[in-house]
Amino acid sequence: MPSVKAVRSPVLRFGQLLLGILLILSAPILAPLPGPAGIFLFAGGMVLVLRNSRWARLKWARLKRRWPRTGHFVDRMMRRQSAMRRHERAKAAKSMPVTLGVN
Repeated sequence: MPSVKAVRSPVLRFGQLLLGILLILSAPILAPLPGPAGIFLFAGGMVLVLRNSRWARLKWARLKRRWPRTGHFVDRMMRRQSAMRRHERAKAAKSMPVTLGVN
């Protein structure tokens, strides 16, 4: 059965976008406190913003192209599906045996 992508309400998308921006802006406030609370708020905000904003996804793709190691690390830490797929493909490519000159 083909997968059907559910269409979400624009109001819900806008609300999640605002919540993501609020989480990102509140992360520096909690950063001086002991513990990693600011990091988790920032990551949660980034996930919400990237899921609900096409502009943010384009900017994120440009940043990842410019700094690929950092972008890869952040994608893995945010457990993004695209990063998981790339990781699985790379692991499968490494495990495949290479046959040379066999006819």
